[in-house]
Amino acid sequence: MCGICGKLNFNRQNPVGQGLIRQMMDVIQHRGPDGSGEFLSGPVGLGHRRLSIIDLDTGAQPMSNEDGTVWVVYNGEIYNFHELRTELEGRGHHFKSTTDTEVIVHLYEELGDQCVTRLRGMFAFALWDERQQRLLLARDRVGVKPLYYTNTGKSLLFGSEIKSLLVDPDIDRRVNPYAIDRFLTYYYLPGNETLFEGIFKLDPGHYLTVQDGRVSVEQYWDLHFDIPSSPPSFDEAVDGLRALLSRTVKDHMISDVPVGVLLSGGVDSTGILSYATQHADRPMHTFTMGFSGANFQDERPYAKLASQKFGTIHHEISMSANDFREFLPKYVWHMEEPVCEPPAIALYFVSQLARQSSVKVLLSGEGGDEAFGGYQTYRNLLTLEKLKSAFGPAKGGLRLGFQALGHAGFKRVGNYANLVEPTLAEYYLSRTATPYTPFNQLKPELYNSEFSALLGIQPQVMPTHKLFEQMNGQPRLNSMLYVDTKTWLPDDLLVKADKMTMAASVELRVPLLDYRVLEFAASLPLHYKVRGRELKRILKAALVETVPQQILNRKKTGFPVPYDDWMRKDMKDFVFDTILATNAGLDSYFCKEALTNLLQTHQKGKGYSKEVFSLLVLALWHQQFAGLSPSV
Repeated sequence: MCGICGKLNFNRQNPVGQGLIRQMMDVIQHRGPDGSGEFLSGPVGLGHRRLSIIDLDTGAQPMSNEDGTVWVVYNGEIYNFHELRTELEGRGHHFKSTTDTEVIVHLYEELGDQCVTRLRGMFAFALWDERQQRLLLARDRVGVKPLYYTNTGKSLLFGSEIKSLLVDPDIDRRVNPYAIDRFLTYYYLPGNETLFEGIFKLDPGHYLTVQDGRVSVEQYWDLHFDIPSSPPSFDEAVDGLRALLSRTVKDHMISDVPVGVLLSGGVDSTGILSYATQHADRPMHTFTMGFSGANFQDERPYAKLASQKFGTIHHEISMSANDFREFLPKYVWHMEEPVCEPPAIALYFVSQLARQSSVKVLLSGEGGDEAFGGYQTYRNLLTLEKLKSAFGPAKGGLRLGFQALGHAGFKRVGNYANLVEPTLAEYYLSRTATPYTPFNQLKPELYNSEFSALLGIQPQVMPTHKLFEQMNGQPRLNSMLYVDTKTWLPDDLLVKADKMTMAASVELRVPLLDYRVLEFAASLPLHYKVRGRELKRILKAALVETVPQQILNRKKTGFPVPYDDWMRKDMKDFVFDTILATNAGLDSYFCKEALTNLLQTHQKGKGYSKEVFSLLVLALWHQQFAGLSPSV
């Protein structure tokens, strides 16, 4: 796990300076505290920060082929690099290290840009072809590893983090106002835009090439829901999934340093632990987080149960409201974009605990819900769509029924009244949002007239609408899984997972998001995943013999950080002062009176925790990134 950065000037007579590349590397030192390296050749400069995981002695980067005509900087892990190396050696390639990095160089010599199709793992890399004077950037299929870039017209800059790009004095920090609105619509930022105009994410499953000043982006992978006409029986599919998970977790444990497991107390992380202990050659370390204070839901008893079941060396840490508040500015600095993910802060602290315990690699259960249908949202909306079909022209009565239940105190059920008329593609933005979530209802009063007028000039096409169009004709469950795999996963969960673990200089691996697992899940009949009230049916069936029943059958809770209570009590003054501060930058978008009213309403416990946290991180983002000093 590492950090990469670099610059390519389109004018070949304009060399890239060593000073700039070193500054770009220095700002992401946390991603690779074990070493650094650079490659400079006329118009191109590549930089690398190293976190040593595989081949601790000879795996330094940048790395080249035998004659120094192909150079690469790379962040990630290639889990099939042993078989690729054997194949490449059979074709006459000579290796000078035992690292997975060198496989990319020689595979490129054989296949060119299509080398990415043979790589199984998480990766973001930049490869310079000296002979062709050509740059190749690539990102893994699901987007586990981030990669940002900007085209100034004179050069292309790239990096694992936006901060590297901002080091260049030619980069303007212009805020993208449409991205502000999109963040407040989704509570994260889906798609390839960032909050900076002209700075983009390379989409998952894509590669970018630059030659003679021409920049081109191509897609090399997508998730297809192709269910065979004669699918395996449920029991056969369960056996197949068990074998696949065993192989995948084994591959994800490849490392020359200790590997641990991040336990949330849920099914997915416990399932990963069950397979990891089968393949471990030393005692496994496990890590979990709890929270200081009374009346907070605590995952630690379930994590401890899993630890005892599998005989791990278990570590726990507790986070207080003060810990949470003090880390918030650093959370925003490392995330680089406002994302409504309070659990990310807990992830940092538990990753720091792992690092202090000499564990540099953590396995996580991220992705099981998106692959196998684990969110209650899926079940509830599928039920809603069935009711809408059953009521047909009488859907107005269904809406009135939902409204009546809402007035009777069933607030969550009452919320479905707004979803009766629109189609799933019109109302499902992601598992975090619909057009009727609070921010989308509050915008008319929150936005000031100038910002509202600006947004009206260029109506936005939501990225999720485009994805639904691509899934036209597919069952509703598959459509929701596809939308979340393409947006929620890379742009919220995975960017949080990468940025927070790397802030602690720890590598996080996600076996359930191996593309073979995703493709296997996508090929299954729908009822293998969701049936009635059963969620993740096949995954739970595959784990029933190993995961304790108390964990397998418990209600899904996520990672319940008590931030709502903290923001209304311990952090009240900090929240008000930060959001309403003159240097928060929010007066460019919002009416101050409306912001104050929202904060006061939240203080009364009226359920605006996500909205207040989103405004809080947006204010902190402006203080740190929008033209001010980018440091904490």
